Amino acid sequence: MLVPGHHVLPPLTVALVAGVLLPRALARSHWAHRTPRLALTVWTLLGLSLITSVSLAALQVPLPTASSHHLSRFTEACIVSGGADCGPLLPNGPAGVDTRVWAALVAAAAVPAAFAVAFARELLSARRLRLRHAELLRLVGSRRPELRATVLEHDTPAVYCLPGRASQVVVSSGALEVLTGQQVTAVLEHERAHIAGRHHLLVAAAGAFGALFRGLPLARLAHTEVALLLEMAADDRALRRCSRDALATALYAVASGQAPHMAFAAGGPSAVLRMRRILTPQDTYSPTLRTVFVALSAAAALTPLVLACCSVPGITG
Repeated sequence: MLVPGHHVLPPLTVALVAGVLLPRALARSHWAHRTPRLALTVWTLLGLSLITSVSLAALQVPLPTASSHHLSRFTEACIVSGGADCGPLLPNGPAGVDTRVWAALVAAAAVPAAFAVAFARELLSARRLRLRHAELLRLVGSRRPELRATVLEHDTPAVYCLPGRASQVVVSSGALEVLTGQQVTAVLEHERAHIAGRHHLLVAAAGAFGALFRGLPLARLAHTEVALLLEMAADDRALRRCSRDALATALYAVASGQAPHMAFAAGGPSAVLRMRRILTPQDTYSPTLRTVFVALSAAAALTPLVLACCSVPGITG
């Protein structure tokens, strides 16, 4: 009977920190709203850390304590040789590996595979909805080349974009009536920032992560925080080409506008918070931010040590 050794502790610890502790702290932090792009990077790293640690934990569960610490050498040999020289590290060959170990390998591979499937499902579902809405816009909307946008006849001020390959920005006629030229430019730049940044990929990843790890604080918090941070990141990019007053007042005007589920709307429920942020800019660099950079660097430095402590099934010293 194979008894899990100490090798399973590092990935389980990483999973606890990345999936439970850090997400709660990150959601409460103030620096995230000052630097949304960095915060999005941290959320992404937390997700990758959780997936990797859960996979490594599944890999280590059936391993005896006496297993050797050769993951680094094994991985390096396989990568350098393109898989040709992995055999010498398995003295008895693949046939000599216990069936329970093969099961552990399958379980470890199943975690990232399940995420990939969920991610693809989210992308395809959103794409189908966008294509359906784009067909509707071709029937009822009118293209305005000078705006590089599609105008939809509707009294309610609304601005949104459909990301993806056939991306487009949609503006309601009501928005064009109430917004000034500078305000129109501001909201259009905001929507183009979503398209240029391919923000729909992060939304799909957050959705897939929530479906796969439902119940974990990381999955619950990432869904709402990522959406808010993406809007703030788009605001910051729009501010490169427009004034703060123009963007803030434009957001106020279109705050009540509705948009399809798979689209990015300039207004929405986060508009008030974003307006306050735009009109009261804060210093980007702070001691907290520097601490985050140090923490991320330390985590990156410790990753090889965690991997080195994990052994490969079937390898003996």
